[in-house]
Amino acid sequence: MNFESIDDIIAFAIEREKEAVDFYEELSRDEQFLSAQKSFAEFAEHERGHVRLLENFAANKENLEKYNFKWIPDMKRSNYMLDTEYEKGMGHLDILRIAMKREEHALKLYNELQEKTDDENFKKVFKILSQEEAKHKNILETIYDDHMAKLGD
Repeated sequence: MNFESIDDIIAFAIEREKEAVDFYEELSRDEQFLSAQKSFAEFAEHERGHVRLLENFAANKENLEKYNFKWIPDMKRSNYMLDTEYEKGMGHLDILRIAMKREEHALKLYNELQEKTDDENFKKVFKILSQEEAKHKNILETIYDDHMAKLGD
């Protein structure tokens, strides 16, 4: 990734977030279980919020100052899984694995982007996005762990 300006970084991040929206919307449409449909639709809305945050950065500076950072534990479940492509009709556990890996990659991306800018306001945006992705990763890993526990693993 070579960026020539902070605008390049923001445009790149917006595209990544839009891809995440599309991914979760597709999952919510394709998922057969109502609770999973709802969860994936909520994830899509969270990702839309990230797009809005990036697109309206200048207008939201005061909101950025109010953001409450909290430590999000990393269960690291996805760190030991292989990347897999989503295919319609996949089983629920496979979908969770893919979603966890996507959030892991997004978290890593935003941590790396923090290092690519000297602008403290943009560092804060990327730190907020890192935290949001860490929350998603943690939620998905918890769902995965709970499901595996029910299976006796």
